[in-house]
Amino acid sequence: MKKLTKESLHRFTPAQVIVFYYFLAIACSFLLLNLPGVYLPGVKVSFIDSLFTAVSAVSVTGLTPISIGDTYTVFGLCMLMLVLQLGGIGIMSIGTFFWLLVKKRIGLRERQLIMVDHNQYSFAGVVQLIKQIVGIIFIIEITGGVILTLYIMRFYDTFSEALLNGMFMSVSATTNAGFDITGASLHPYYNDYFVQSVIMVLIILGAIGFPVLIEVKGYFSKKVPNFRFSLFTKITTATFGLLLVWGAIMIFILESFHSFKGMTWHEKIFTSLFHSVSARSAGLTTYDITKFSDATDIFISSLMFIGASPSSVGGGIRTTTFAIAILFLINFARGNNVINIFRREVKLVDVYRSYAVILLAAMMVMTALLILLVTEKNIPVVALLFEITSAFGTCGMSLGITSDLSVVGKVIIMILMFIGRVGLISFLYTLGGKTNKRPYTYPKERVIIG
Repeated sequence: MKKLTKESLHRFTPAQVIVFYYFLAIACSFLLLNLPGVYLPGVKVSFIDSLFTAVSAVSVTGLTPISIGDTYTVFGLCMLMLVLQLGGIGIMSIGTFFWLLVKKRIGLRERQLIMVDHNQYSFAGVVQLIKQIVGIIFIIEITGGVILTLYIMRFYDTFSEALLNGMFMSVSATTNAGFDITGASLHPYYNDYFVQSVIMVLIILGAIGFPVLIEVKGYFSKKVPNFRFSLFTKITTATFGLLLVWGAIMIFILESFHSFKGMTWHEKIFTSLFHSVSARSAGLTTYDITKFSDATDIFISSLMFIGASPSSVGGGIRTTTFAIAILFLINFARGNNVINIFRREVKLVDVYRSYAVILLAAMMVMTALLILLVTEKNIPVVALLFEITSAFGTCGMSLGITSDLSVVGKVIIMILMFIGRVGLISFLYTLGGKTNKRPYTYPKERVIIG
């Protein structure tokens, strides 16, 4: 039977196998979150809400129709953190890590799956990549958890309570999951800029991209002579930083004459900065975002649509996709058909991929919005768009409508969360299947555009 299963999997493309593994992860997560002792006494959760939470946890989104703190026991919260690791680090990363622990040989097929799961272009070094990813993420989470635990001890009666809250906040922030056990996200820390700063750093480290963290680690270790940052890292960090600053400025301006009236200058700055960082894929909030204007909600929706960086814990179309699309538009307006940046030329195939991702993502969002406008007639269109982009960007921010969605609405949101975590490139390849290259080409002909 085992041999038959392996042969069956070999008939599918690596992208299709990855999607199958994520479906399997959702099934396992659903079972883990329904084990005896997971729910608090007297708490009952419907099948659709339990499945919704499992999908949200695997996709590290954070949207949920239930209150996490009022639903799960300590054991249940530990199971949820385990699922967040599975979703945040990646199916193949966790699988490879355990294969290495039991000293199992990583074959060519497994390396191919790792390459697809992390958007790599070469087999070389993928196992070493996994070792570094798992090591870096665990170090970040533990460090963040220790710092937060020691700081918030004064707010709790026992060390165990502080430890649970500190570690959960650290895991949720690093994996950009957006889950909370306070029932009010990070609103209790609205005026605590230390906690906000630590959380923002953890969110950025999780969303910036694993290859970026590995290259930064390599730069500071001084082990590689004549070290040079890759074009990916340069574009990613530049785009991520610019979007972060631009997001904070826009939220500050849009809300200064609206919900920010009466705030002090530092409250305005930290509220704007935190939600600009969190809107990229984390979903944690320090302020009641239902007070934001429609203009701010739409702007935040655009940030969630862009999402985090490739090969990170976040979703969306990804920062490099957005950057390459904008750079091509700028160069095309100047009469250039190529992108030259940081003394490198971007390959044309990456431009094609970028526009394919943006087009498919826009079509998915619009289709989902049209469906929800039919099924959720009593919910404002801006709130629906916000929920949709939050799901696709695996962000988790919500204007409070998640629990009010119909079964059809929840299914649509689950599909978007799943696609957002798997990645649109993998999703496209899943739909396309295997391609047979033709041994011939057709004559080329120009088509009038514009």
